[in-house]
Amino acid sequence: MPDLPALPADPRWRVEHLPLISAVCVLLLTCAASIGFFTGGADAALGAATGVLIVTVSYSMSTLVIAWADTVRPALLMPLGLLTYVLKYTLLGVVLAYGVSTEWPGKTALGLGIVAGVMVWTGAQAWWLYGRTVRK
Repeated sequence: MPDLPALPADPRWRVEHLPLISAVCVLLLTCAASIGFFTGGADAALGAATGVLIVTVSYSMSTLVIAWADTVRPALLMPLGLLTYVLKYTLLGVVLAYGVSTEWPGKTALGLGIVAGVMVWTGAQAWWLYGRTVRK
C-alpha cells in the first residue's frame, strides 16, 4: 500500500455546513407545503413537502458518505461517492417514473418540490462556502 497523507486534525469541516443547510431546507419544506396546500390542497402540500424532503435526505446522505469515506480512507472517496450517486439517482428515477405513471394530483407539486429543493440546497451551500472562504 502506498503511503497516504495524514488526515486533517479536525474532520468536522466536511459536514459543518449541514446544520445551516438543513435548517434552510426545513424552512423550505414548510413554505413548500404551505404554498402547495393553498394552491392545490392536501395532495399538493404532501407532494411539495415530499419533493423537498427527497432532495434534503439524498444530499445529506451523499455528504455524510463522502465525509465518512474521506476520514476512513481517502482512496474510498471516488468509488463510494459514485455508488452513492448511482443509488440515489436510481431511486429518484424510480420514484419519478412511478409518480408520472399515476394519476395522483400531487405529482406536479412533487416535481416542483424537487426542483426547489435542489435550487435552495445548492444556493445555501454556495452562500455558506462564500461566507467561509471569501468573507473571512
